[in-house]
Amino acid sequence: MTFSGDGIRTVTVYRYGRGMRVGIVILPEYRWWVARPKWEGAEEYGFDHAWTYDHVGWGSLVDGPWFGAVPTLTAAAAATSTIHLGTFVVSPNFRHPVPFVREVTALDDISDGRFLLGVGAGTTSYDARVLGGPQLSPGERVDRLGEFLHLLDALLTQDRTTWRGEHYAVVDGRGAPGSVRRPRLPFLVAANDPRSMQLVAQFGHGWITNGAPSARDDLDAWWRSVRELSARLDEILVAAGREPATVDRYLSLDASPLYSLSSVACFTDMVSRAAELGFTDVVAHWPRSDGIYAGRESVLETVAMEALPLLRGWPVT
Repeated sequence: MTFSGDGIRTVTVYRYGRGMRVGIVILPEYRWWVARPKWEGAEEYGFDHAWTYDHVGWGSLVDGPWFGAVPTLTAAAAATSTIHLGTFVVSPNFRHPVPFVREVTALDDISDGRFLLGVGAGTTSYDARVLGGPQLSPGERVDRLGEFLHLLDALLTQDRTTWRGEHYAVVDGRGAPGSVRRPRLPFLVAANDPRSMQLVAQFGHGWITNGAPSARDDLDAWWRSVRELSARLDEILVAAGREPATVDRYLSLDASPLYSLSSVACFTDMVSRAAELGFTDVVAHWPRSDGIYAGRESVLETVAMEALPLLRGWPVT
């Protein structure tokens, strides 16, 4: 299937197959001899996609060990052969499209087209402060994301690009050899507000959401926010001339007040609720020994053995 519209490049809609798809986030906090078995395990367990965060430092773990997303995913691509690999999500806080597109192109090539580019506007947290630049308002961050996506799209699909905006400029940027997939690799745009959802409609093969931040202390309120955001996206896609069913929808389960892998029952219940809301993909986090996403790997193993095979045929409404 394809979509096209006024000002929107015709692209192939990216899909893996039927049924609910499940991904796992492996935080880039481990030395590779510890991390490699997790990435290999994600593929062996049968997850559809595996992700890592793209930050200079993050949240409560900012003072701990942390490794770069692109080298981590490159190593993961070399250690696996079938699982899709992605950024959850790239932040323009510390990236410029010209050098970054070279990294994206290399990672897409090394993974033989398995790379998924998750990208969002960025927050005002550590990543936005560490370089000493000005703090941007929410609207300014969305404007910057729009320029970032526009330039990534142009650089990945054109031989040469010259362009100047408020946040970025490119002078005779080169795009060869382009992506493994044509006309470019899939963009999955994280968006929780109408303006950034417009960017999903313009550039996105998929949509990533973590629900409303204001609802993260109340599980029922969080699920209501997810439903409302999904309905809002439908309206924006229709207004842009896109069929809502052609956009894959990724839900970060662990943005809720409840860690999805706290038990097998919790995981299957959350996946069921996501499917009822029309999500094609859900993403959980590999259990950590303590702190955020603390859990037991035995639960992950049981989910992989008992739940994932059933999800292959779980229809999305």
